[in-house]
Amino acid sequence: MSYETLKLERNNGILEITVNRPDKLNALNATVLSELKKVLEEVKADGFETKGIILTGEGDKAFIAGADIKGMSEMTPDQAESFGALGQDVSRLFETVPVPVIACVNGFALGGGCEMAMSCDFIYATSNALFGQPEVNLALIPGFGGTQRLRRYVGVARSKEIIYTGRNIKIDEAEKIGLVTRVFNSKDEMMSAARETLGVVASKSPLIIAKCKEVINAGESADIDQGLSIEKSGFKSVFSTQDTKEGLAAFLEKRKPNFTGK
Repeated sequence: MSYETLKLERNNGILEITVNRPDKLNALNATVLSELKKVLEEVKADGFETKGIILTGEGDKAFIAGADIKGMSEMTPDQAESFGALGQDVSRLFETVPVPVIACVNGFALGGGCEMAMSCDFIYATSNALFGQPEVNLALIPGFGGTQRLRRYVGVARSKEIIYTGRNIKIDEAEKIGLVTRVFNSKDEMMSAARETLGVVASKSPLIIAKCKEVINAGESADIDQGLSIEKSGFKSVFSTQDTKEGLAAFLEKRKPNFTGK
């Protein structure tokens, strides 16, 4: 299927999603968000045909520069609520889709772009990447999850300082405060590393990777006792899977495991 605002490429089970509006610095409008939602819903239903996802932006100037300001300038409160809900739906899908998702950030990742990146499992970035939640500069607040996810990355006080001031975060600071996992000199180098990382992950049981993601996410808002209980239930559940039996047997038999996602 072709998309108006996205480019999709599949290689060895890895789905690369490129937001393709370079003339608008890949800004998010309702069409982009609706197409992202459709793709991610298909991944959730494909039975681990997809092993991992890379999200990036077309060109070198921007990952996603933010939401489409012109479109927002004409919204009523009810329309804004619907637009925010759509953005939150997409960010939540990136967060919960049962495969690893790497945001590959090149250039601007501001506002909605920063929010989409933070909803991925982790962020790779080029040395020219620039992050931020500048919504207050337009008398707005973050609407696609920024008020909730930024604090999980950098802590409550730092996230408040970033959001209240609307300042930009350069790559050195982004790496220092834990927003970015790895930094690369070029987009090609970054994309190659992301493919390599997901290739390693794809060699594992997709069922177990999905369970790891589910348990980590579920424990994020829990206290330590609740989190350990969630982990214990997840640990128990994998012992009923064929992949766990296969993984243990392959280790004992000194052979490479053959995982089926069951």
